[in-house]
Amino acid sequence: MKREMISLTEKYVHDQLNLDASGHDWFHIDRVRKLALHIAKEEQKGNEFIIEMAALLHDIPDDKLNEDVHDGWIKLDEWFGEIKLDSDIVDAIKRIIDSISFSSGQLKLSSIEAEIVQDADRLDALGAIGIARTFAYGGKKGRLMYDPSLPVRENMTKQEYREGKSSSVHHFYEKLLRLQEMLNTSTAKKIASERHEFMVGYLKEFYKEWDVRL
Repeated sequence: MKREMISLTEKYVHDQLNLDASGHDWFHIDRVRKLALHIAKEEQKGNEFIIEMAALLHDIPDDKLNEDVHDGWIKLDEWFGEIKLDSDIVDAIKRIIDSISFSSGQLKLSSIEAEIVQDADRLDALGAIGIARTFAYGGKKGRLMYDPSLPVRENMTKQEYREGKSSSVHHFYEKLLRLQEMLNTSTAKKIASERHEFMVGYLKEFYKEWDVRL
């Protein structure tokens, strides 16, 4: 029964996100799912069904992907109703999804499952994939690739983080380079270390090429 619900949910999420060009497509979802299950296995913690379902569904109500955040949550509830998932499992999954976003701030997470899914989602914002997703999202939002005259923003509200003037390169300092210290599990921290260093090296090369002195 659980395997059937996961298969149905895979198809549902794929149909919802397979054409996304902002870095929140089906392949992002699948990577997060695989990372989350890997972390759970290594840490030997958490309910794998809840982890997998939350990882699959975590971007369905995301305010970046819905005109109205309430519409996203309605869409998620409609899916839960369609597959007739037990209410206690639904509540656990929704608590995870509601709490793991970077823009929500450093909330105290409600469960080990939430910690694992959050770590998996944040790992996919790091490394080579993280760099590609940053510029994909920036282009989708009409954000400048880089403007050295802009300041790096600190202590932003959620609205400022979403809507304030910034660039894709600034996003490294406003979010990506901070993620390594914000992870919950030792497994995720080990994976993050190499990805973090890759981004640091990328930025050094970026500035070298930006300030061309032949």
